[in-house]
Amino acid sequence: MIESGRRRLLRGGRWRFVRLSPVALTVVIASLAYTTPPEMAFSRLLPAAPALAAAMWPVLPTVLLGTVCLFLMIGLSIVFPGLGTWWTAAGIIAVTVAAAYGSHVRLQRERTLFQLRLVADAAQQVVLSPMPRRFGNVEIDSLYLAAAAEARIGGDFYEVVDTRYGVRFLIGDVRGKGLPAVGAAAAIVNSFREAAYGEPDMINVARRLDASSTRYNAAFPPEGPMERFATALLAEMPHGSGPIKILNCGHPPPLLLNHGKLRTLEPTTPSPLLNLAGLIGDHYTIDTFDLSPGDLLLLYTDGVTEARTRDGEFFPLTTWMRQQPPTPPHELLTALHRDLLHHCKGRLDDDIAALAVRLSEPPE
Repeated sequence: MIESGRRRLLRGGRWRFVRLSPVALTVVIASLAYTTPPEMAFSRLLPAAPALAAAMWPVLPTVLLGTVCLFLMIGLSIVFPGLGTWWTAAGIIAVTVAAAYGSHVRLQRERTLFQLRLVADAAQQVVLSPMPRRFGNVEIDSLYLAAAAEARIGGDFYEVVDTRYGVRFLIGDVRGKGLPAVGAAAAIVNSFREAAYGEPDMINVARRLDASSTRYNAAFPPEGPMERFATALLAEMPHGSGPIKILNCGHPPPLLLNHGKLRTLEPTTPSPLLNLAGLIGDHYTIDTFDLSPGDLLLLYTDGVTEARTRDGEFFPLTTWMRQQPPTPPHELLTALHRDLLHHCKGRLDDDIAALAVRLSEPPE
């Protein structure tokens, strides 16, 4: 589930009404010019109609509307002589020409934006590839919300793979924004896809992720004095039953909902962030936590807890999680999506990624 964080204000019939607003404006101005005294000179507002049309119409309809306004002006001058017809007509012609050029430039930019979105969609498939909703007795769903309305992806990432060692999860957040952050996230995710299958120990998986992150940042150094690093969380759920293993590299701790009781899975000793192991040492710690059928696990990035209202009130994730009934992962993330946008009125300050995982009874 990958969506924009901002709601579109104009949909369906409302958008169609806005598209027709230049026509409505033309009718209103012409009606006022005809029904009011000539001294009020509403006809001088007719150039506004093609100017408005340039913001949403192609070139030809914009020119046609300008032509209609020109003929309306000529007709009004016949009914009311002395309106300053030639000055207004010249204004209509000049504005129509400028509006047609503006419409042409806008369409070119929209085509460029469309191509950029195609590239973003391709990058999305690299970083956030579609995943099955079930691996054996493990149910999974994902959520991604971009902070910008035009964005497809950012520096948040996640991945889930089914290996001979169990179902392994990765979720993380690269510091920074833009294409460099996306590239760093792709390097980490691609490394995880390889290491998760080949490394029996999650510590070795983490080391390979750190090495990939370091190599990428060496090849594409960040702008400015700050290092580019990433928080990450690795988790492993065994096939069948057993405790879940978690290796936390400075990431927000997961939340585990067990029969109405909420537990925060804090690490005993935090592991180094990716790309910082060379500075502070690669001492990784794996914690184990009991997991029972029906338990619901939420992994998330800090964009969830940092979503705030205009008054600065943060989203109360732990309180919200306690109030959730036992539900499939898809329904949990649907509710989280809805309540997050309601809390911050559709205006997100940071990208959001989340994974919901539920352990069901093993098949007989």
